[in-house]
This record gives sequence, structure tokens and C-alpha cells, in this order.
Amino acid sequence: MEINPFQAVYPNLAYITSADFFFATVKESYSDYRKSDFFQKSAEDAIYIYQIKTDDKAYTGLIGCATVQDYLNNKIKKHENTLASKEQQQLQLMIKRGAAVKPILVTYPTVDAIEKIIDQQIKKIKPFFSISFEDSLEKHTIWKIEEGTTIQRIQDIFVKKVPHVYIADGHHRSSTSALMAEKMKEKKKKGQYDQILAAFFAVKELSIYDYNRVVEGLDDRTMARFMAEISQIFDIKILKKAAKPRKKFELTMLIGEEWFRLKWKKEILNKYKTEKVILDASLLEQEVMKNIMKIKDTKTDNRITYVEGPKGFEYIAKRTRKDENKIAFCLYPVVIEDLFKVADAGAIMPPKSTWFEPRVKNGLLVLEF
Repeated sequence: MEINPFQAVYPNLAYITSADFFFATVKESYSDYRKSDFFQKSAEDAIYIYQIKTDDKAYTGLIGCATVQDYLNNKIKKHENTLASKEQQQLQLMIKRGAAVKPILVTYPTVDAIEKIIDQQIKKIKPFFSISFEDSLEKHTIWKIEEGTTIQRIQDIFVKKVPHVYIADGHHRSSTSALMAEKMKEKKKKGQYDQILAAFFAVKELSIYDYNRVVEGLDDRTMARFMAEISQIFDIKILKKAAKPRKKFELTMLIGEEWFRLKWKKEILNKYKTEKVILDASLLEQEVMKNIMKIKDTKTDNRITYVEGPKGFEYIAKRTRKDENKIAFCLYPVVIEDLFKVADAGAIMPPKSTWFEPRVKNGLLVLEF
């Protein structure tokens, strides 16, 4: 597939006194910042190395442009449905800004030749710029690859070794980019509407975490009745303290102050044995939320709060204890091979099935249309 260089717009660091505030407001305020010279435009096309360094790990990838055509041809594979209402909101923002301020995050099986070029370039060239964030305790560093022969080598390797990539974060930004390209083509507008700003991170450069659920779901049931209902689909064990699942097909649950370990009964797993991939999130959605709690649409029902794994037990417990009607379910992280299988099969995961890190910031590199 394609990875293309682009003429990036980047922040004028001399104007930024609070990185956390500035980059948190870029999504809505980009146009105003641009007019006030908070951003400047690079003189040449480039592909960029992007590294996010935390206390215990450094995540390194490339930022360039993918194409809308590759998205339409399923070379940029998705595993989530998108909502028309959210696409409309994204489209309005993109047209208002005339720019994409945050790349989609895509991943692919690690290619040694790409990793070698990245390592060589980091050693060879000075960082283009670097920004530290106090809230997340992260340092984001950008290197600029502008040498034509190096860019061509990267492009050639992607064409030969990376037939497709998988969306880790940015399903709505991807679909909205395709929608905008179609609209601009109809209006015969000129610009880079056929490009999608993308951060390309190999699988080894990503961490995948659990994505948990806090559900307002007891309603008029007693706890005893609810436990009786879920005992038909789970083997249940009382836990002495908070714990996360230890493996796939195992969940933990919090009701009030009580933690439980849940294991799917064999007959439940047998119901889905013809599926290409069986996910805990899918089983929970169907067997518990739909069949027992009578939640029809988990994408839009406001009784469900999704909690990313890094927030930890305390956050989950806090959200659950506020309301005796709430139940928390902790899931084991989806393994990347299962995500690939789902996307390759053209199937869809339940909403908020995966939480990927690193989290790409708005406004570090911008693609203007």
C-alpha cells in the first residue's frame, strides 16, 4: 500500500506556553491558531518519524499520508462500524478547518527493513522538534525525513511488504476523509482531499489494553435474581479483592463492593464455535447486555460507560459505587491476532473492544487540504 510524503503544518513552539492546553484545544480552534501564526508550514514534502516516550516505554512509527483509494479498496482495514452522526460532526470540523489535525493510527505486522530505516534516521538526523506534556508525562519527538532516496526506499518497502494496514484508532476520521473526498470531487474542488493523514506503527510498537464496561443494568432486579440469571452462562467465583481477568474467556465483575470471577460455560462457547473469532466483548454484548439486560444498541445506549484499562480498578470502582444499579465488567485484552482475523474477515467488533497506546496528539503535524 501507499505511504506518501506531505507538506506538513507544524506548531510554532515559541508561541506555546502550555502544551497540554494548546494541543487539547487544537481540534476546535485550529483555524484561529493558524491565523494567529501559532502554526507554520514546512517548505518541502517529507515523511516523519514520530516517537512517544513514556516513563517505561518508547513507541516509534512514521507519519505520512495514506490514500482514500486504499481505504476504499480495503487496504486500510477496519473492525468497527461508524455512526453517521459522528461522521457529520467530523465532516463539519474538517471543512471548517480545511485540515486534518490528527492522524489515524494504523498498524501492520512488523517489517524489519522499515524498522532499520527508522533506527538509522534517528541516529543520522537531528529531531525536527520535541514537546513534553505534563499531564500524561510523555515526550513527543518528531524527525523529518526529506531526502528523496530515503523516502523512495520507504515507499518501495511499503508497496512490497505491507499489502494492507489495520486501523487501531480513527475509524471515523478514516470514513469521514473518504466522505469528504467524494463531496469535494463532486464540487470539483482542488486540494489534497484524496489523502488521509496517518501514523503507521508496527505491531511491536503498540500496546493493546483491555476496554471495560460499567453498565446501569440491574433495574428492578434484585442482586440475587441477576446472579441467578448470569449463573446460567458463567461459572462464578467470589474474589477476595479486585482482579483483572487472567486469560481469554474469563471476565471479572464488580457489584457494590463484591468482586467475582466469571468463566463462560462450555455450552455458551459451543454456541459460537462456527465463528471465525470468538471475542469476550461479543459474548458479553449478546449474552449479557442484550439477552439479560435488554440493551438493544450498545453503540448508542447511555447506560453503558466504557473505561479504558489504564485507568485502573479505582476508577472502575468509583464509577460503579456511585449507583447501586451499576455493574462493572472487566475484560481480558483482545490479542492483536484476533483483531487481524476480524478485520480480514470483514467482520465488526463491538464498540470499544480495544484500547491502543500510544495515543496520538492533535496538532503536532497537520495536513492542510
